[in-house]
Amino acid sequence: MGHSSRFTVSASAARAAAAQMDDDDDLDEEPGEEIDSAPPLRVGEEREIGGAGGLKKKLLRRGSGWETPALGDEAIVQYEGRLMDGSKFISSREGGESLSLGSGQIVASLDQGIITMKKGELALFTLSCPCGYENIAAQGVPANEVLLFEVELISWLKVVDICKDGGIIKKVLSHGDDRLVGELDQVTVKYQVKLLDGTLVAETPDAGLEFCVNQGHFCPAIPKVLQTMRTGEKVFVTIQPQYAFGEAGIEANYGYHPIPSNAVLNVDLELVSLKPVIDVVGDMKVLKKILRAGEGVRTPNDMETVYVRYTAMLKDGTVIEKLGFDGGNFEFIIDEEQVISGLDCAVATMVKGEVSEVTIDPQYGFGNDEVERNSVIIPPCSTLIYLVELVDFTKERDLWDMTGLEKIEAAERTKNSGNDLFKIAKFHRAAKKYDKALKYIDGDGTFEDNEEKLVKSLRVSLWLNSAACCLKLKDFQRAIQLCSQALYRRAQAFIETYDLDLAKLDIQKALESNPHNREVKLLEMSLKNLQSEKNKKDAKLYANMFQLTREDADVALKKLKVEKPICKETMDTEIDTTTLGNDKPNEV
Repeated sequence: MGHSSRFTVSASAARAAAAQMDDDDDLDEEPGEEIDSAPPLRVGEEREIGGAGGLKKKLLRRGSGWETPALGDEAIVQYEGRLMDGSKFISSREGGESLSLGSGQIVASLDQGIITMKKGELALFTLSCPCGYENIAAQGVPANEVLLFEVELISWLKVVDICKDGGIIKKVLSHGDDRLVGELDQVTVKYQVKLLDGTLVAETPDAGLEFCVNQGHFCPAIPKVLQTMRTGEKVFVTIQPQYAFGEAGIEANYGYHPIPSNAVLNVDLELVSLKPVIDVVGDMKVLKKILRAGEGVRTPNDMETVYVRYTAMLKDGTVIEKLGFDGGNFEFIIDEEQVISGLDCAVATMVKGEVSEVTIDPQYGFGNDEVERNSVIIPPCSTLIYLVELVDFTKERDLWDMTGLEKIEAAERTKNSGNDLFKIAKFHRAAKKYDKALKYIDGDGTFEDNEEKLVKSLRVSLWLNSAACCLKLKDFQRAIQLCSQALYRRAQAFIETYDLDLAKLDIQKALESNPHNREVKLLEMSLKNLQSEKNKKDAKLYANMFQLTREDADVALKKLKVEKPICKETMDTEIDTTTLGNDKPNEV
């Protein structure tokens, strides 16, 4: 039968195999170790697998690839089962049989062995304590008999329980590419829907059918299945009534045949293509549908110049603007408000060569204003549609390619741009400028000594400016964080210059705004240690000064006493008249 002619086991070989089961010294793994953590089997090597005992695997031929099936998958296997005396009790049909792994169709413990196999692999499994014995008892196999199974894994189909309740079971017939369908994506699919008796109830045209996943299609199960698929993937899906049409069923309409109450559906489904749709700003008000993928992954950054071609339309298809097609591309600078914000944000997510359709809500377009473009009146609250191609864009120099001075100059220019925006109440954009400026001078130790002082001062200024923006935007926690950071850095600088009193003031202010800041507390401890060392040095210095003063005074006094006999006339003139009648003069 099929490959069964390859499998012969003599009685002596069988007894040797049985004897080997009791010999644990040859096992590579420690007791209880899972097969996944053990080294791969070599051809001819045998090892206990599964961790629970009772199942050994001997590799007879290596498979291909690295993937293995999982419980629940549908495996196509060629197998033959024999007893220890070599007598055959079961074998598969010619070309292999389909096994639902985990269901124990032959012997439950054999499934645990099959899930360790690769495609094309041939292995011998020894089952000393077979589980699910009742399935083979009818073959005349005595209870608790040691079994030998030679198994070849021909292939398998991945099976997925999509809702984890058995309601939608997807069997993968062929795999697709790496791009998984998203909820917003627009897909083109082909399908046939049949009842269990094979009655065709619905199918798509030959070219397929296009729709947006989040808008739903046919029955609730279809969008759920699609969000687990990739372009080019083909699947067979079994849908239980609760995810189809339930008790109500449907009558024949819109080209569909009637579907009875509580009908189970079988669907052959192919994902032909998809157009990814991206929520650009996160509130569903600027949606970008990619019509043609571009090159690479680099997208334009703020303040970089982009070169585009676009056609702008109203929802009814009225063209309001067409730029970049005659006489060169249209160019603008990202995040400089040179175009409507929706277009600006969308282009900032594109790569070179990409073509996209961008749908822009009025909030990111012209709002409540009535605007005229090329003699076309754009009504208030109009939704706009842009067909955009990003032809190219300039790229800023990488930070690693800039000198320290160039980074400082770029940070200053960006900071000044932020200041200009702050003055006209563009706080959100000003904050972005300050953040960008900080990136130029991020990281200590990357500047020369003569530049470091400028960087520290500029960094503190940017933190404080960012905090001012946060206050205007009512992001108070962020403002507190930035202020603490600025005071912390300035305190560090004061400590470096040994201005300990000024450092102490900044630390106190930082702790007032954020009393649980660990870094500031550590800096405070460092400051206290420095202050203690300074006090000790000062005390020692003053003690030495007083000691020197006393020594000088003593020397002067001794010298004075020595000089008295010699300079008696001089000393007589220095006697205070108030001491007349005293025994000795005031030696002040």
